Amino acid sequence: MSIDKKYIDYFVNVTSKAALSASYFVGKKDKIAADKAATDSMRSELNKIDMNGKIVIGEGELDEAPMLYIGEMLGTKKGPNLDIAVDPLEGTNFAANNLPGALSVIAISEKNNLFNAPETYMDKIAVGQNIPKDVIDLDFSIKKNIQNLADIKNKKPENLTACILDRPRHKKKIEELKSLKVKLKLITDGDVSGALLVSDEKYNVDIFLGIGGGPEGVLAASALDSFNCQFQGRFFFKEEKDILRAKKMGIKDLDKKYNLNEIVTGDSIFCATGITTGDLLKGIRINKNNYISETLVTHKSSNLKKIIISENFLTI
Repeated sequence: MSIDKKYIDYFVNVTSKAALSASYFVGKKDKIAADKAATDSMRSELNKIDMNGKIVIGEGELDEAPMLYIGEMLGTKKGPNLDIAVDPLEGTNFAANNLPGALSVIAISEKNNLFNAPETYMDKIAVGQNIPKDVIDLDFSIKKNIQNLADIKNKKPENLTACILDRPRHKKKIEELKSLKVKLKLITDGDVSGALLVSDEKYNVDIFLGIGGGPEGVLAASALDSFNCQFQGRFFFKEEKDILRAKKMGIKDLDKKYNLNEIVTGDSIFCATGITTGDLLKGIRINKNNYISETLVTHKSSNLKKIIISENFLTI
C-alpha cells in the first residue's frame, strides 16, 4: 500500500497556510500567539482533507492542548486511514524574534506506521545519504563516530561539520568535537531542521547529534528516510513523569535504541514550509495580494524529494 500522490498537494497546502498564519506574528515577541495561529490554521486545513486522520504526535494530550492533541481525529472521515505527526511552528522563539529557521512541519504515514513518541527527550544521531548502517551508532564514542564518518567520506575529521543544539547538557559532547577539530554548527532551537541539514551536501553538515525532542526526532526521521540517510534515537528521561508518560504510550524497553526503519515504516509524506528564512528554506514572502512559500517535500513511494515554491492568493 502507498499514499496517493494527490495528497502531497493537500499537505503542502496545510503547512503553507500554517506558515502564512504564523508569519503575521514574526518579530512581534509573542511566541504563544504565533504558535496558536499556526496550530489553528493547520487544524482547519487538515479537517478539509478526505481522510480518516489521527494525530499521533501533536501539541500534547487532550487535557494539555485544546487543538491537535494526541489521538485527535481529523479529516472528512472519507478516504484512507492516516497517522499524522505535526509541529505547526518549530522554532517558536525564531518566529517571535524574527530569527532564521522557523518552520511549519507535518509528517503523514499509513495507519500504525509512524512511531508514537512521547513528549520527552531523545538522544539522536543522523548522517547523510548513502552512508552504510554500521558507520555511526549511539553506542559508539564520539571519536569513533567521527573517525568512521571521516573514513567513509574520505575526509579528515577537521573537514567534517557537526550540528548540535547549543545547550549546557551538550558541554561534554561539544568539547569532544572541538578536541577532534571538527567544525561546529551550534543551533539554539529547531532540531527538526538541524537534523535535516545532513540530507544534502549543499547544506555542508556531515553529522547531527545530541539530545533534543523525541517527537521532533520522529518528524526528522520521516524525511531522512526518504533521503536514504541514517538516523538513530534513544529516549532520554529527565524525570519520573517522563518515564510514566512513555509507559502509558506503550513503550516497554526504556533503553531501546531505535533505527530509522523502526520509527517510520511503510509509505510516508513529509512537508516543511519556511516561516522565516533559514538554512533549509526561505520564509513567507508577501507580494501585494499573493504570498510565496517554500516547502521541502518528500514522498517515499514515489521517491519525491524536492523544494516546492508556491504562490497563492492571500485569503486571510
